[in-house]
Amino acid sequence: MRFVKQRLKYSLIIIINLIALNVFAQKESYIQSLDHQNHWVDSVFKKLSRKKKIAQLFFVRAHTNLGQAYEDSVAKVIADEQVGGLVFFQGGPVRQANLINRYQKLAQVPLLIAMDGEWGIGMRLDSTISYPYQMTLGAIQDNSLIYKMGQQVAYDFKRLGMQMNFGPDMDVNNNPNNPVINYRSFGDNKYNVAAKGIAYFKGMQDEGLLTTAKHFPGHGDTNVDSHLDLPLLPFTRQRLDSLEEYPFREAINAGISGVMVAHMDIPALDTTKNLPSTLSRPIVTGILKDSLRFKGLVVSDAMEMKAVLKYFPDGKADVKAFLAGNDIIELSADSKRAIKKIRKAIRKGKIPIEEFNARVKKVLAAKYWAGLNNYQETNLTHLTEDLNRPAANNLVQQLSDAAVTLVKGNATALQMIPLLKTAIVSVGVTQTTVFQRDLAKWYTYNTLFTVGKNAPQAELKTLLAALKGYDQVYVSINDTRLRPASKLDYSSSVKQFISDIAAHNNTVISVFANAYTIADLPGIEKCGALIACYQMTDDLQRSAVKVITRQLNPTGRLPVSINKDYLTGMRGSL
Repeated sequence: MRFVKQRLKYSLIIIINLIALNVFAQKESYIQSLDHQNHWVDSVFKKLSRKKKIAQLFFVRAHTNLGQAYEDSVAKVIADEQVGGLVFFQGGPVRQANLINRYQKLAQVPLLIAMDGEWGIGMRLDSTISYPYQMTLGAIQDNSLIYKMGQQVAYDFKRLGMQMNFGPDMDVNNNPNNPVINYRSFGDNKYNVAAKGIAYFKGMQDEGLLTTAKHFPGHGDTNVDSHLDLPLLPFTRQRLDSLEEYPFREAINAGISGVMVAHMDIPALDTTKNLPSTLSRPIVTGILKDSLRFKGLVVSDAMEMKAVLKYFPDGKADVKAFLAGNDIIELSADSKRAIKKIRKAIRKGKIPIEEFNARVKKVLAAKYWAGLNNYQETNLTHLTEDLNRPAANNLVQQLSDAAVTLVKGNATALQMIPLLKTAIVSVGVTQTTVFQRDLAKWYTYNTLFTVGKNAPQAELKTLLAALKGYDQVYVSINDTRLRPASKLDYSSSVKQFISDIAAHNNTVISVFANAYTIADLPGIEKCGALIACYQMTDDLQRSAVKVITRQLNPTGRLPVSINKDYLTGMRGSL
């Protein structure tokens, strides 16, 4: 009898667990949640004055690295204006969690906390994990790894007390000289960009994080940074529909919760001179909401950017962004002034009151979906350890291994012969690299050399002569800059040195830099083998060593076309 009771007990536990798992798996998406009435949303909405309803549409800037006076000024804005949310920028995780707890206590309706986390919270915060840049991810063939990354990123956001990621970037970067998107994009193939972006946001959303595809309708083919001026997108409507908009259309069909609109002048979509797309009702409402039937959160790009303020100063931009159809107005230059001006526009009947009410409820519904109806403050215990957990670090290495791309060469060209006299050269650095230290373990007779990005010509000439005495030479090209641009900041002498060393028939080169930099190094193609590693991280350096020592078969494919010899989708194999 006792045995039967125990079996019954365990069976009930299993059934309850399965039901719980099934309920979690079947949790409706944010987009699905908008299809029915929400009593919490209605109750909160009814209690808000019109001024506070408008304030729900505003997200203001927050930092933890700018000092107490700045933190206090943000607290005052929250207390006085009761804005809808915050966007956190640079700082540290424990400081930020503390500040989120402080700020939430000042809000009558819980704040929706967002951050740009295209490669995770490490994009903004110290002491945290950074996942590979999106262009690095663009080389990966197994999109399930990118889904897993989305899950891990969602964990980090939620652990810190945040509910929304302004990512992924779903621009098709088909301009190698793009100064603002570039390595932030999955690449120049619209199908790859769409597939990678969907895998990433689904991983995040399935773990309860709101996401935002940016920058609609596509910022990838511009040569102006919209932080500094208004870019012109001069293409036809047909081109924009078929190329730039494609990943966004696919993301909308796949159920993304948010879309961020770019600041760009797009005459084919709106002929108004010098009008940023963020402020255009034909683009925001006519195309994104009506034609593409996007029901989720429409977020403006930062309203403090020069692309907007240059032509629409003194709060005019905020009103136009509101009238255009944006649900969230991000980083207004003066939110108090903007709320006042929008209140006046509503009073004058410049927008149907039903449309305004629906937008406010949409923001409140996002808060409900993210769990803010049962808000709990962030627990600081073991926070740093939780954000640097082994599972996340292991995934970064997996992603790095899957991204490394052999663009030229084969197993023979990699010359893994342990007893030969071997030189391991790192260019662009002043100290020995992980690549050098790890690779040196495989060669009995090795010498390590470092070459600074502005090394004197005499030094380079001497080193070049010395390298002729080695049987095999491994070179790493490293970009140590925070933003790895399409061209290296090396002197012309150092670039010539790379060309000269590549001409030796026993040279293998690994490029820990933006893939486009390969085109900026004429002569590099003469090397025996060339490995694209996309950015300078310890994990990618370890991955390159695994390829050279034949522990890893490189499966990455180029996410962008570098030149006529190295095209999108290319890869070699061992």
